[in-house]
Amino acid sequence: MKYIFEDRNKFKSTLFGKIIVLFLDYDGTLTPIVETPDKAVLSLENKNLLKKLIRNPKCKLAIISGRALKDLKKMVNITNIVYVGNHGLEIEGPKIKFESPVSLRYKRILEHIKDDLQRKLSAIKGAFVEDKGLSLSIHYRLADRDQVPKIKTILHEATILYTVRDKIKISMGKEVFEIRPALGWDKGKVVLWLLARWQFALLDKDILPIYLGDDVTDEDAFGVLRNKGITIFVGEPKKSKAQYYLKNTQEVKYFLKRIAQVTRESPQ
Repeated sequence: MKYIFEDRNKFKSTLFGKIIVLFLDYDGTLTPIVETPDKAVLSLENKNLLKKLIRNPKCKLAIISGRALKDLKKMVNITNIVYVGNHGLEIEGPKIKFESPVSLRYKRILEHIKDDLQRKLSAIKGAFVEDKGLSLSIHYRLADRDQVPKIKTILHEATILYTVRDKIKISMGKEVFEIRPALGWDKGKVVLWLLARWQFALLDKDILPIYLGDDVTDEDAFGVLRNKGITIFVGEPKKSKAQYYLKNTQEVKYFLKRIAQVTRESPQ
């Protein structure tokens, strides 16, 4: 990965004349990673910046998160943005309203797993289950490190019967496990679907997709956009499908300010 600001002039020239389609993760990208999900509050400065971007006719904006849709909308609370919750299982925005169909059997399985996990994890301080309607998150950021193997064992025992039968799938994020339906649907598929919609609506004008994310689940989006746009990992450089990186959420804020500035300028 290259540092996105290594060649500022090249970056600036790449944006000129383009309609920028911004895909932004929430936790760890727009807000720093915090102890519990409810504390990841969007700063007023970033909120105003997003509002500025969405008013720009040369910008389209989607926020793609593992959070439940209603939670994501509440945290951001800006109109005319496309909100993607539960890693793409829920989508809502201008002229879009989608919820992935899941069976009643899946919902019962999820409820059974949740009850089992809550009962067994209650004895481990700092570990808890977040019910997101269509999925579950098992958070352990606040747990002692020596408890992590036990948490993994509890998760394995609660889910093994359903994973081997392909009823659910489990993914790992930053000190969190995600339990979702076993569907061929992820952040990468969502990005391509939204991009196709915008290309059709904008009559195939010169669109440049830009994706920013910090977690394992963002790798699917980095992969599908690698030869189509700009992909940026947020955090210390590591092995990733992203082409570029930004060091932290403060640099994300500066990057978005540059987007807002450049898209309002004229080529020199």
